[in-house]
Amino acid sequence: MEIGNLIRMANRIGQFFEAMPDRHEALEGVANHIHKFWEPRMRNELLDFLARSPDGDAGDTRLHGLVLEAVTQNRQRLTPVARAQ
Repeated sequence: MEIGNLIRMANRIGQFFEAMPDRHEALEGVANHIHKFWEPRMRNELLDFLARSPDGDAGDTRLHGLVLEAVTQNRQRLTPVARAQ
């Protein structure tokens, strides 16, 4: 999936959770949603993008600040477990 599309999807999640009055709860909501509903390949692409661009700036689009913080804080939990072959 193209990173611009992933950023737009993640930003919609961030916009939803930014309405929560408790920032910690909002950050947890973003991380939980991405962990539960994004397939491993999508999470890997987002994490790889952030490894290359830690500020979340893709040039034509930018990762929502809440999403950037949530993913950065929860990188280990969001990293898919490699399957043994």
